[in-house]
Amino acid sequence: MTIQEMIARQQAIVSGARAAGRDLTAEERAEFDGMQRQIDAAGNTAQGAEGQGGEDPTGGARGMDNGNGQQGTDPTEAARQAVATERQRVSDITALCRQAGMDPAEYISNGATMDTVRQAAVDHLLAHGAPVSSRMNGDEGDNFRKAAVDAMLLRAGVNVQNPAQGAEEMRGYSLRDLAIECMARDGVGTTTSLLRMSKDDLWNEACRQFFNPTAAFPAILDNAIRKNIVQLYHEVPTTFQIWTTKGSVTDFKPTKDHSYLAGGAGEFLRVGENGELKADTPKTELLPQRQIDTFGRQFSMTRQAFINDDVGFITEMPGLYAMSAKRTINKQVYKILIDNPAIFDGVSLFDNAHSNLIANGDAPSIDTLQAAMLKLLHQKDPFGDSIMVEPKYVIVPVGYGFKLSQILETAQIDVTGIGSHTANALYQYRNKLQVIEEGALNVLAGDGNAIPWFVAGDQRYAKSLQVDYLNGQETPTIRRSEVPGRLGFVWDIWLDWGITAVDFRGITKNHGTTI
Repeated sequence: MTIQEMIARQQAIVSGARAAGRDLTAEERAEFDGMQRQIDAAGNTAQGAEGQGGEDPTGGARGMDNGNGQQGTDPTEAARQAVATERQRVSDITALCRQAGMDPAEYISNGATMDTVRQAAVDHLLAHGAPVSSRMNGDEGDNFRKAAVDAMLLRAGVNVQNPAQGAEEMRGYSLRDLAIECMARDGVGTTTSLLRMSKDDLWNEACRQFFNPTAAFPAILDNAIRKNIVQLYHEVPTTFQIWTTKGSVTDFKPTKDHSYLAGGAGEFLRVGENGELKADTPKTELLPQRQIDTFGRQFSMTRQAFINDDVGFITEMPGLYAMSAKRTINKQVYKILIDNPAIFDGVSLFDNAHSNLIANGDAPSIDTLQAAMLKLLHQKDPFGDSIMVEPKYVIVPVGYGFKLSQILETAQIDVTGIGSHTANALYQYRNKLQVIEEGALNVLAGDGNAIPWFVAGDQRYAKSLQVDYLNGQETPTIRRSEVPGRLGFVWDIWLDWGITAVDFRGITKNHGTTI
């Protein structure tokens, strides 16, 4: 084998092991080392002559003039250089062929030059109908897009955890700079020609990129908006998700209206010696149908925003709609508590028939809070058995938070007829009850009206309101779309949800007073 063939074989051995995700086997290691010894020996063939006379095989002493005006060369060094050159050739050919989707073995074995391989790569890509720019960039293009997305968010002041490599260097890019960089990478034009274009002409070119599914610029805008929406949606301060239950449905049709309920199974019966186990049929109870709807909006990045380099649009505008989506759910949940509509059994959610209403409105106090908690503890399942719903959340309007902290955190109180320094029965609940102060209750009740407050139980024992999402997706979805007559990039943003009072046993209401 020639040196080139041995190096190619070594490369094949190493590539095979890497592709399999393993180290070299003993046989592969032995073959690799044997070839390496032959390669190294190729540079030492002249040393035998040096041992006999110390003379350079070229006819002169090493490093001395050999009589024809040229310096003698070291055969060992020349061989090493040849090996290094061949290894570099093999490495370059392998990398280029992988990017183009070709087999490098043929080009390595026949001693092809890099120019020959480059031309073959271009011919291969053209023959297979793939854009040269997108295929040749490979992972580099993906890394650029990730860095550009994080750079835009960083520039707008968004907190980005573990930004992609290169994001810091790109955070100073304007929208125009980013568009030029993307178009140059996509082969639309050279950086020089794009820099000479006016902002208006560049905007027109960017709009044409809208219709190219592989174009980088609109894809980067999409990813930056999507990433910011997810982050802001989870950060917006709402309270409904703390005490409601979360559900998931697979379509927009009403769900089944019957289901098995916990507690609907018959009691266990004593079985005597050699006795027979009695069969039981779980009881069913009418449950509410749940159904979701789609809620959404549309927003756009205008031509003026692009020309004015309004990077903040990418973070501020989509973020506002993300927060609006979650606040809409929050408002709808508390509106049900305020409006007290009829539920699946035809009775209002809070009603004496449901044993979850305290008609005499009062502010939270030790007595009124205990009364609300007792309503939950006295609840029964649909079949008449006690379920002892454990109180867990106290939901109050803004203005009662501090008072509840005093009620729960005070160990001793004054009690009329008993005396001072009396043990506070609610002190033991200071770590069991979570106080939720919600401003939506104040707004929905209206100025000058009594504002109700509520005590909700642990969702594991009894539910109250449930928020269902399509396939469990809680964050909004965005889609870039084309709107005729609209001068700009347009995005649709939507979320599918539905809110249902699935049971009345998990929450109780006090009508409250004006604050």
